[in-house]
Amino acid sequence: MRANAIVYTSNTGYTQQYAKLMGEKTGLPVYSLDEAMEKLARGNAVIYFGWLMAGKVQGYAKASKCYHVTAVCGVGMGATGSQTQDLRRANALPASMPVFTLQGGFDMARLRGVYKLMMTVMVKTAGKGLAEKQDRTPDEDAMLELMLHGGSRVSEENLAAVWEWYQQAR
Repeated sequence: MRANAIVYTSNTGYTQQYAKLMGEKTGLPVYSLDEAMEKLARGNAVIYFGWLMAGKVQGYAKASKCYHVTAVCGVGMGATGSQTQDLRRANALPASMPVFTLQGGFDMARLRGVYKLMMTVMVKTAGKGLAEKQDRTPDEDAMLELMLHGGSRVSEENLAAVWEWYQQAR
């Protein structure tokens, strides 16, 4: 089924940036989930972008109750293309659902409340563990770099697999 729109939920802006980049490439309208609830008819086919927290795609459950989600794009700190099977399992996504992971970014200053507290603890514990690990993979090096120094990894290049799927699906 061809998507009519792109819908997203973003916490610090990186997911929104990916949704807008994909909207520019596809010509599809882009809505936050809250905007979509007001402007987009229920049952429409959408590509859903959500930020990741503890393996869960934030907002997906709500979006899937209102719309026909044709693909899920999870945006987190991990490398683009990694952990898709974990994401599929954690979110109970059907095997037929295209699932993509995109490396977003990290900026402690953009976080608020409980999320800031959680990430402070995660950076201290997981960051220390990664820093002390002798045989880090390139993905682990990239994750450690983000934890320690922050920054954005949002890029059109990271959308390549999503774009390829979209072109084949239409």
